[in-house]
Amino acid sequence: MARALIVCCSILMTGGVMAEVKAPSTLGVLSQAEQLPAGFQEHFFDVPLAVRVDVNAQLLGDALVVLGRDETIRLLSFTDTQASALPEADRAQWLVQLSTPTALGSCTANCGNGLVALHYNLQDSQFSILTDAAERERAPAQYHALPEDGSDGLILHNQLNIARSGGSQAGTAARYNVQASSSLGNWTQVASAELARTGEPGAPTYHSLNQLYGQREFAGNFFRLGYFTPDALGVYRRPRNFGASPDTTLGFMYGTSDSLAVSNASPSTYPIYVTPSRQGLVEVYRDGVLIYSQAVASGLQTLDTRRLPGGIYPVQVRLLEDGQVTSTTEEMIYKPTNWRNADQPWRYSVFAGKRRQLLNNWGDDVQYDQGLTYGALVNYLLHPRVILGVDAQRVAQKMQYGSSLDWGLSDHFSLYSNVYQTAGYGTGMDLQARYQYHGGSAMFSHSRSWLDTRNDIDYLDTVAVRPRSRYNGRTQNTAVSLTQRLSASSSLTGRVSHSSGNTNGTGVDLSWIRSSKLFGSDVHWQVSLFDRPATLSTGNQRNRGIDLSINLALGKPAGSLSASIGSRTARDGARELNGSLGYNKTLEGDFFKSYSTGLTADSYGVGLNASTQFETPVLNGDAYAQRSSYDGEFSGGLNINSTVAAGAGALAASGSFYGGDGAMIVDLDSDIDNLVLRADDMGGSYGAQLKPGRNVVPVAAYKSGSVHFDFTGNDAHAASIQPPQTRYHLNKGGVVYQQVRVLKTVSVLGRVVDPQGRPMAGAHILNHASSGVSEADGFFVLEMSESSPSLQIHHRGQPACNVVLEPDRHKRENNVLLVADIVCRAASLGVAKGA
Repeated sequence: MARALIVCCSILMTGGVMAEVKAPSTLGVLSQAEQLPAGFQEHFFDVPLAVRVDVNAQLLGDALVVLGRDETIRLLSFTDTQASALPEADRAQWLVQLSTPTALGSCTANCGNGLVALHYNLQDSQFSILTDAAERERAPAQYHALPEDGSDGLILHNQLNIARSGGSQAGTAARYNVQASSSLGNWTQVASAELARTGEPGAPTYHSLNQLYGQREFAGNFFRLGYFTPDALGVYRRPRNFGASPDTTLGFMYGTSDSLAVSNASPSTYPIYVTPSRQGLVEVYRDGVLIYSQAVASGLQTLDTRRLPGGIYPVQVRLLEDGQVTSTTEEMIYKPTNWRNADQPWRYSVFAGKRRQLLNNWGDDVQYDQGLTYGALVNYLLHPRVILGVDAQRVAQKMQYGSSLDWGLSDHFSLYSNVYQTAGYGTGMDLQARYQYHGGSAMFSHSRSWLDTRNDIDYLDTVAVRPRSRYNGRTQNTAVSLTQRLSASSSLTGRVSHSSGNTNGTGVDLSWIRSSKLFGSDVHWQVSLFDRPATLSTGNQRNRGIDLSINLALGKPAGSLSASIGSRTARDGARELNGSLGYNKTLEGDFFKSYSTGLTADSYGVGLNASTQFETPVLNGDAYAQRSSYDGEFSGGLNINSTVAAGAGALAASGSFYGGDGAMIVDLDSDIDNLVLRADDMGGSYGAQLKPGRNVVPVAAYKSGSVHFDFTGNDAHAASIQPPQTRYHLNKGGVVYQQVRVLKTVSVLGRVVDPQGRPMAGAHILNHASSGVSEADGFFVLEMSESSPSLQIHHRGQPACNVVLEPDRHKRENNVLLVADIVCRAASLGVAKGA
């Protein structure tokens, strides 16, 4: 109401008495108030006013203030600070300094924080603070300032991946990986280690320390020192390279830092396709280590790359059917960050050091080259749509060179290309183009290489323990994909691929998809035609066939039902019919979040499959199992993730997906049963659900931000959240602590008067749950804790009285307690008259 009155006053003054004033008024508030219509002044003084506060013309935030008739102003609280670039420490300082009535105009006493003058403008409801730093030039900040006092903390990411295939080649591949990031002052410390088994008969359990270094961020640059694997940190596009990846190095790394890569749940820019003939599983390896596995059905499909780490890097994709490896391909993951500042066209990173292995039994220590390794990677923004990249590095005594072109020809057409060479290994190039148009998209990819791997050693990659294929000659892969929307409910997808060299053949896939209604439920139909190259699982005959599938959504909580029938090439090369039936359901339990089960049938018998996703307060993951219809062997896999945060004297674990570079440990205390809160990081786009007890909220690093707490969904509670929001400013790896209380409340409507019965305007009324300020007539509304029905009343910046309400003595309508006059006697207990 106060804000509305000020706006009305502003309109009246602009359109009437003060229409001729073009500059902000420098009159005192009494002089400005004289221009108000009769009766408005009592709603201007000694009542809460919503204002915008600035310091030296820089926004500090929106706030509530109280103006006094003695030309004073008192700052009550800030209501919104999201649009302010000033640090939270500035607001805290001014809240303390202006918490008591302070004279407007030039400062003559108690001029802390360099205060020179205060001014309030009624016309635009602007409260201005002028300090002695007003005329010092302040260039716009180009980089986020690190926390003034640094930050402390430790964040551990734990990941366990297990995959087992059935059949004669049965083996269990597994990996446990731990990544730690900590903050000490303004330095970030990073460490990672892992245990792994490859699944090969007789292979030992491998262990390695992958990283152990410290990193410091500066304005526009970073510096890293310690034991690490050189990466593409600081650049946008890393050209592709042949041969070995950079090995663990004991040395340093330096480069630009405004394009720091952050792992997120986004998919790879260019999808990865697999075309299993039968149900099976896919294993994804990075540098010879399993990082993800996924169950797949027969037919053309893409992998879920959202759960893979961010960055641009090569992976090996192995397709297993009936426990046998039927396909192995080398793919690239493209999950880069955006180019953040077009005014700085150069991006670079350089590294140098000595190749070392610490606590590592992957390679042969005797033959492992511990010589010098070095490299440089440069990106140049030639045009807002054109990024050039070059790199040169020495790895395993071989020089590698690469170049890249990232060209967004238009909003609809983009192209990415690499040319690369490694001495004594080979030369290659690749090209990927994507065109998006109204109603569809098309993608073209082509790669060609001239390889000589006959002398390549098994341990060229630090963790490459599998024998490498021996090949001398040219390899080539080409693919064209097209997606066309035929109508609002149907689309057509096609893909043609051709390979020559190591593998030869052409594959064609064509699918028609349609959405409609069946028995009042959503249903998706798909018809697929395919003609694919011969593989081991098709008896070295081409796999040709047709498949018809249907997916019926049964609605919540029933889940969905799927079925398919088709024809394909069997394992012996003959023709076979096949079919499947499956059921999927999403759960809202405390442990299982979803499950699916199904069966398949073909000429060999019946196969089974099942999978589930689960989550607890401390871990999350998924598991799957399959039984082959061919030999009855079982395969399965398990992926588990967990995050542990320690800092600010607290320790907590989280089972939710974690994408933040910092953490906030939140202890939630509530007197409401089964309460679930929502915590949202307004600056970092992270969020988490909070339950009573200890929780972890992912937050962003470097940039000062705030976390807002609110009830989930459309739930409405007669309760107060204290505090409703909290701010943070952390270094990467930093951890901060916050306690949140949720109290059952009742709305109190009343009036506060002095012993003579006169309304006490502008009285500040506080309770455990909230606070408020009385209007000109003494009336107030605030939320009060039902368990602590007491009020503290301050007037003119000084304690006035305390009041203990007895809810049973006052009239109550729904959740509103109607209290008559509260007589506030100085230095005594106030008296609340019954309503």
